[in-house]
Amino acid sequence: MKNRKFILLAAMLLTIGMILAACGGGSGEENTDGDNGSGSEDNTANEETSDFSSAMVTDVGGVDDKSFNQSAWEGLNAWGDEHGLSKGEGFDYAQSNDKSDYLPNLTRLVKQDYNLIFGIGYKLHDAIAKVAGQYPETNFAIVDDVVEESNVASLTFKEQQGSFLVGVAAAMKTKTNKVGFVGGVDGALINKFESGFIAGVKSVDPEIDVDVQYAESFAAPDKGKLIASNMYGNDVDVIYHSSGATGNGVFAQAKDIKQNDPEREIWVIGVDRDQYEEGQIGDHNVTLTSMVKRVDIAVQDVSNRAMTDDFPGGEVLAYGLEDGGVSAAKTNEEALTDEIVTAIEDWKEKIINGDVEVPQTREETDAFVEAL
Repeated sequence: MKNRKFILLAAMLLTIGMILAACGGGSGEENTDGDNGSGSEDNTANEETSDFSSAMVTDVGGVDDKSFNQSAWEGLNAWGDEHGLSKGEGFDYAQSNDKSDYLPNLTRLVKQDYNLIFGIGYKLHDAIAKVAGQYPETNFAIVDDVVEESNVASLTFKEQQGSFLVGVAAAMKTKTNKVGFVGGVDGALINKFESGFIAGVKSVDPEIDVDVQYAESFAAPDKGKLIASNMYGNDVDVIYHSSGATGNGVFAQAKDIKQNDPEREIWVIGVDRDQYEEGQIGDHNVTLTSMVKRVDIAVQDVSNRAMTDDFPGGEVLAYGLEDGGVSAAKTNEEALTDEIVTAIEDWKEKIINGDVEVPQTREETDAFVEAL
């Protein structure tokens, strides 16, 4: 009987000891490892941050259009690299081959739980507006247009300013006093490129002719090549294109001509990205300069802001010369003389200071030229 009581007592004491040890261990861990406790909370916060994801829907030019969409994709890649993410694991894109793809692509990315989704180009306006209303908990951003929804950031650029500078370069480089502009789709956006370019050309020499033609597509390199062929055949020696993948045809035609006649001075002005590499043909390069539009910087900037709970929903952001949102590339040092570079910098300063108000429409351009 005594043995039985002893065994029961020992078992009770053992149980109580284990409970006290457990409590003591918990208390000791909390007291001695307080920093680890807060560190654990930080880890949770980091995990939540790393869970943030961003994606984009291209316009029809494709993610490798060497222009607008590609610049946006490069920005998203840079953002992913910055945070240790990879394609499909934190960021991705959906390819649009036709405008009918916009809405399904956006909806699919929403259902894949992307926190921020970009629509690359003004053509996605209606689709972005629709999904933004349907999915108010998801943040969206549109490039080159304005969607008035509280969960949409509108990313715009002062393309006319950068186009003015490359217009100055074209005017100072032409030997024939004939330059050209090839646009994608004729509308308010591309008219900003056209208007700024003409204003820049005419500011240097009002007598220079500017041939303006539109391909009515951002994805028709064959048509771009044909337009360029006609322009170059009519003594135009510098063409500025603002036409997405259509501009690939402009470059192809210029390189064909240069290959057949290496002594002929013939130039292309690129758009959106620095398209210097697109102009390489043997020992020559036909890219005079490019109107660089930092869609990549805008995409990376807005992704970072959204990631840190500073998403500019409902805001219209405008990137221009003053903040490096647009610029004229100076990569082709052989083609851009010191005189041209100096002129570009002088006009840039005048625009930033407000001494020159660059036109954005054809009506404003007519008035601008008349006042010269």
